[in-house]
Amino acid sequence: MDERPIGVFDSGTGGLTVVKALRDLLPDEKIFYLGDTARVPYGGKSASTVERYSLEIADILIEENAKIVVVACNTASSLALPKLEKHLPVAVIGVIRPGARAAVAATRNDHIGVIGTRATIKSGAYERELRALNPDIRISVRACPLLVPLIEEAWLNDELTDRVIGRYLEPLVREGIDTLVLGCTHYPLLVDALSRALGERVKLVDSAHNCATAVRELLDRQEFRAPSGTLGGLEIALTDTPDNFLRVAREALQLEIGEIQLREVLHGAATL
Repeated sequence: MDERPIGVFDSGTGGLTVVKALRDLLPDEKIFYLGDTARVPYGGKSASTVERYSLEIADILIEENAKIVVVACNTASSLALPKLEKHLPVAVIGVIRPGARAAVAATRNDHIGVIGTRATIKSGAYERELRALNPDIRISVRACPLLVPLIEEAWLNDELTDRVIGRYLEPLVREGIDTLVLGCTHYPLLVDALSRALGERVKLVDSAHNCATAVRELLDRQEFRAPSGTLGGLEIALTDTPDNFLRVAREALQLEIGEIQLREVLHGAATL
């Protein structure tokens, strides 16, 4: 039994989809979430920059006594996970492997689509994981760099967002995918718009839910679960104060958000 918090980080609001899944699946657990909102998005940054940002943010989670670190960011998972695993004194879970496993289990025609940031798609991380599970799988990928800014602006149900999604997804639909991996933790916030564009024939694989399941399995293996009946909770810290963070958290995800801390990377904390 372990009452220390689960540490979770992302570049912005997207990682809250993982937090929501964790809260639903593990209500007894305390969660400390750190959003690097001063430097969002990570998707257009170089690999070395993403590694440095991820290590800086993860170190803050260790200072908060996190029992594991959840990399709730596909870009960081694809580019920084090995460095984090080597550097941190606790177990690290990313979102790519759980999402790939779920996609292989879900596809009926062995043709999977993956959408993500430019950095995630360029890394080839999903292709490697998917082909390790099924060497014969067909994979179609598409970088969607405009989606994270639209989500950070809280344009979740907007005509412009629908048009952008349609433009991105049309080639994948034409190629015949039957399963689409949402290769960015921001993207589940657009599930309604994505479903409108794809119709019922394409199954969406949400990396957030599958990551939360992997976290539960790890905690069980290591006997790190909080005692049953423990009052779980959520603490949130950000590296900047974007206008729409609370709106997305409260309206789109129905998360109960209290006081938010402001963290300066590699420095102390201040209360907003």
